[in-house]
Amino acid sequence: MSKWQFTKGLHDLGRGAYAYLQPSGTWGYSNAGLITDGDQSLLVDTLFDERLTAEMLGVMRDATGFGADRIGVVVNTHSNGDHTFGNRLAINAQIIASEAAAREMREEGNPRMLAQLMKNTAAMGEVGAFFKRIFGAFDFAGVTFRLPDRTFAGEETLKVGDKQVKLIEVGPAHTAGDVIAFVPANRVVYTGDILFVDGTPIAWAGPVSNWIKACNRILNLEVDVVVPGHGPITDKAGVKRMQDYLVYVDEQARQRHAAGMNAWDAAQNIALGSFGAWEDAARLAVTVDTIFREINDDHSTRNIMELFGRMADLQRRYAGAIGSAG
Repeated sequence: MSKWQFTKGLHDLGRGAYAYLQPSGTWGYSNAGLITDGDQSLLVDTLFDERLTAEMLGVMRDATGFGADRIGVVVNTHSNGDHTFGNRLAINAQIIASEAAAREMREEGNPRMLAQLMKNTAAMGEVGAFFKRIFGAFDFAGVTFRLPDRTFAGEETLKVGDKQVKLIEVGPAHTAGDVIAFVPANRVVYTGDILFVDGTPIAWAGPVSNWIKACNRILNLEVDVVVPGHGPITDKAGVKRMQDYLVYVDEQARQRHAAGMNAWDAAQNIALGSFGAWEDAARLAVTVDTIFREINDDHSTRNIMELFGRMADLQRRYAGAIGSAG
């Protein structure tokens, strides 16, 4: 059992390292990190809207003295809005991300599009209801999106006071440009969405084989504390458990591809066992589709709405199965 409680707010990891957690870790409720030394600070990720980000920065100011105006650097671990849409509020910070993540933000990271989508959910049937359930709590219309000021590829080491913060690009995996932030002096790593704990990972970009390697990269670091992108604080055992899921799903999907199934039939056919108890198990539909695209060398444009429709359908099937079993 972890000594870290999965409660909302700022958690002191010791010696100037902090994690900000948002239960339950489901869609949009992501984690962030704060690294301090002397009069310097670095924020790992912002949150899904400016209301949530302002609340977080206020808590950080009250606890550490480092609020919105005193954050020196923001590192976006990847392009998704639940880790980037609050960037503007760190008014004096330099925003840093990988080149691939910044490219995705420019092409896809549009809060206005999400705001418009949320206005039209009633006309979208089951998919609209799914969107409303997972994104209805967030204020995308109130976001003024700020893109990164600087990018890098591969690895880059930053200094926060006398501390090193090693940025390691491990994508493409969850997205095209995933980055982890390793703080050797604290034996802490902030993984972004390379790690979900008690929640189901989703491979938007893949390949899943690269994500499995990314988990090995974390497991080979000298760390005691692992702060995931979603879910409770963990250690290397939490990384290994999610890696086991990825290995299992990759194997199961490849077997069904070889048997002639399509991606959607395969997703419905894979039995998740104990992994099925994780939150948002229906994300399996996207990850299986990503694996099939890799096998088929398919680089065509994806139909994102269709993928959300599959997740909505699979979620309904899982809920029905639980209901009938109960």
